[in-house]
Amino acid sequence: MISATHVLIDASTRPIALLGDPVAHSFSPLIHNTGFRVQGLSYVYLACRVPPQALAEAVAGLRALGFAGANVTIPHKEAVLPLLDRCTPGAKAVGAVNTILCLPNAQGKTELVGENTDVAGFLAPLKPFLPSLENSEVVILGAGGAARAVVYALLTHVHPARLTLLARNPKRGETLATDMAAYDTRHVLRVVPFAAAGAAVRTAHLVVNATPVGMHPHDQETPWPHATDFHEGQLVYDLIYNPLRTRLLREAAARGATTIGGLEMLLAQAAAAYKWWTGHELPLQAVRAALQSSLGS
Repeated sequence: MISATHVLIDASTRPIALLGDPVAHSFSPLIHNTGFRVQGLSYVYLACRVPPQALAEAVAGLRALGFAGANVTIPHKEAVLPLLDRCTPGAKAVGAVNTILCLPNAQGKTELVGENTDVAGFLAPLKPFLPSLENSEVVILGAGGAARAVVYALLTHVHPARLTLLARNPKRGETLATDMAAYDTRHVLRVVPFAAAGAAVRTAHLVVNATPVGMHPHDQETPWPHATDFHEGQLVYDLIYNPLRTRLLREAAARGATTIGGLEMLLAQAAAAYKWWTGHELPLQAVRAALQSSLGS
């Protein structure tokens, strides 16, 4: 019998995977497996390191092995799109997928459907600050799959006066800007190389790190090494959740900025994915307790 404290892993158990590289830092297995255990659901969540050259095989394996779904993280959020049968309108708009549902179709075959829950996840911790962000200046560090969700969310829900994308690869940044042109109705989006971005960071009301720089185990790295550019009145938001307080956030806070870590975004996007896979609400109270116990806080 399946109880709220123990879920039997057997032939009926539906696996769910995290596809990324790296994945060792991820809290997602703890989050989702806690939910399954508390609610007595016969699922198991596995973190799978998948290098880029193996992504197609990994996605095909979801279908072949009867997976219920998957999460997709760095560096696969864009590359996974052509490997899926279809995507939701939101995922198409963003041009990146972070969640896959394995759905039986009318022909009895498994259809892989891509979704993006990062948009809702990104906006969740910003809700108290949304009035002050309207018509403000915003800077995003990065131009990958996470940055796509952030740009889309800001253009469609926040409406900044200027949205500056700092891209180490300007070509990738320009591609993102082109892809988002339909949502940039006020023509506020611009791409600036890191070397020329100091003024934009100093005048920004919101700075978002959408790169993996500073992620565990590289805790002492930062995507913006010029800490003196931060100041009181700014909001600095790092999408990284491990460590909870990145070097970027520590240095911004020391200069008087208000900071937001990536854990709240992680929980919000995880809750949306969990509901998509299982039909149940993620038990957030139990998940937070499990995270606090794991982190020793």
